[in-house]
Amino acid sequence: MREPQRAVVIGAGFGGLALAIRLQAGGMQTTLLEKRDKPGGRAYVYEDKGFIFDAGPTVITDPTALEELFTLAGRRMADYVELLPVAPFYRLCWENAPAFDYGNDQAELERQIAQRHPADVEGYRRFLVYSRAVFEEGYLKLGAVPFLNFRDMARAGPQLARLQAWRSVYSKVASFIEDEHLRQVLSFHSLLVGGNPFATSSIYTLIHALEREWGVWFPRGGTGALVQGLVRLFEELGGKLELNAAVASIDVEQDRVTAVQLDDGRRFDADAVASNADVMHTYGQLLRDHPRGAREAKRLGSKRFSMSLFVIYFGLDVPPPAGLAHHTVCFGPRYRELIDEIFKAETLADDFSLYLHAPCVTDPSLAPPGASAHYVLAPVPHLGNAPIDWQREGPRYRDRILAYLEAHYIPGLREHLVTCRHFTPEGFRDELNAHLGSAFSLEPILTQSAWFRPHNRDARIPNLYLVGAGTHPGAGVPGVIGSAKATAGLMLEQP
Repeated sequence: MREPQRAVVIGAGFGGLALAIRLQAGGMQTTLLEKRDKPGGRAYVYEDKGFIFDAGPTVITDPTALEELFTLAGRRMADYVELLPVAPFYRLCWENAPAFDYGNDQAELERQIAQRHPADVEGYRRFLVYSRAVFEEGYLKLGAVPFLNFRDMARAGPQLARLQAWRSVYSKVASFIEDEHLRQVLSFHSLLVGGNPFATSSIYTLIHALEREWGVWFPRGGTGALVQGLVRLFEELGGKLELNAAVASIDVEQDRVTAVQLDDGRRFDADAVASNADVMHTYGQLLRDHPRGAREAKRLGSKRFSMSLFVIYFGLDVPPPAGLAHHTVCFGPRYRELIDEIFKAETLADDFSLYLHAPCVTDPSLAPPGASAHYVLAPVPHLGNAPIDWQREGPRYRDRILAYLEAHYIPGLREHLVTCRHFTPEGFRDELNAHLGSAFSLEPILTQSAWFRPHNRDARIPNLYLVGAGTHPGAGVPGVIGSAKATAGLMLEQP
C-alpha cells in the first residue's frame, strides 16, 4: 500500500490552518509549523489580568467559507465554534457629522442616506447592483481559482473590463454617490485588506455585497476561539501542529523541495511544502540558498506593499460605554489627504483615522465581570516609506490616540485603564516577519492582483506552494481562506 504524501505547511495563520485542514482531509499527512507559542498568525491572542485580546482579524464576513472546512471533514462548525451576529456591522463616525450605522437593513440604510442626501438613495441602489455583479464575478467565480498563467487572466479580462476594474474603489463609488461622507462609508472597506481606496481596483467594492450577502459575525470567545476550533478539527483529522517551531530554511534539491529545517535543528521531510509566511520572507530568507529565492525576492522587492498598523490593546474596569458599537470607524478631519500620507509619506501624519473594536458589546466573556476589553488601530506608513523610530514615537502616539478616544468615544478611559499594550510596524516586521512591517503584504492594486500576484504554486519549484495574504486572491479572512482552497486544489491534484 502506498504511503500517504507528506505535506508541511509553514505558518498557522488562517490561511495555513485552512490549507492544512484541506490537505489532511484530502489524504495528505500534514504537519503545521508555527514560529510563535500559539497558533493564529495575525489572529494571535493576548491574555492579561483576565482580559482576552484578539490581536488581529475581528470581522468574520463569509461564514460559508469556514463552514466548508468542517463540512469537507464530515463535521459541523457549530460543534466547534459559535458565530454571533454583529449589528450594526459598523458605526461610522465623524467629528462634524452624525454617525452612520451601516448594517443589513435596506430600509434603514436608505432612511439614513435620505437624511444626508436624498438623491443618493437611488445612487446607492445602483451601487449595490454593481457591487453584487463584482461579487459574483470576482469572489464567487474567481476567489478560489488559482491564476498560474496569463491565459487565466486573459479569460477573466473581458468581465474585469466590463466592470471597469481599472477604476479605483473611490472613483467607482463616486460615480454613484454625491455626498462625501457616504462616499467614505462605501469606500473604506479596501483599507481592511491593505488597499488605498483611491488606488485599489474597484473589484474590491465586492466587499460591500459580500457583507450584505452573509452579514458580519464574531466568534463567541473571540477570533481566537475560531482559531482553536480550526486547530481542534485539524488535529482530530490526524494533523500535527508544532508550536515554537521557527523555520530556518526550505531545502531544495534539483528544483524540488525535500524538507524544512527549523532553527532548533529539527528537520521535517516533505513531498510538498506550502508557506503561509510573508512572501518576501519565504523567498528572501527561507529560500536564500536557492537561486529562485534570490531572484524572486528581488522581483517582489520592487512591488508596492500595503500600509502598516499601529494597534493598542487596552482593558477597562468598566463596561463599554452605553451606545458604543462593536465595530466603530472613527474618521478624522481628512480622508483623501490622510490616506495619501499613510501610503506615501515619509513621516507620521499629525491626524489619524481609527478603527475601534469593542467586543464586549457582543461577548462580555472577553473581560472580567463588569469590565471591558478593547483594541484600537490606526493605519500608518510601512517602514520602507517612513522609517519612524517606533520605540520613541510609539508611547507618544499611544497617548494621543487614547486621549482622543477619551474625548470622543470612551469618557474616563485613562482613569479606568487596567492594562494596555501596543503593537507597531516594527512588531509586524520582527514578530510576523512582515516585509517593511506591512500589515497586509502586497498592496492590492490591479497590477498586483490575480495573475500579477505571487502564484499559489511556484513557477520554478513545482512542489512549493504559497497560501495567505501574499498570494491570490489576497488579504482579509475570506481572501486567505480562498487562497487555501485554491492552493489545496493544486497540491491534492499532484501525483
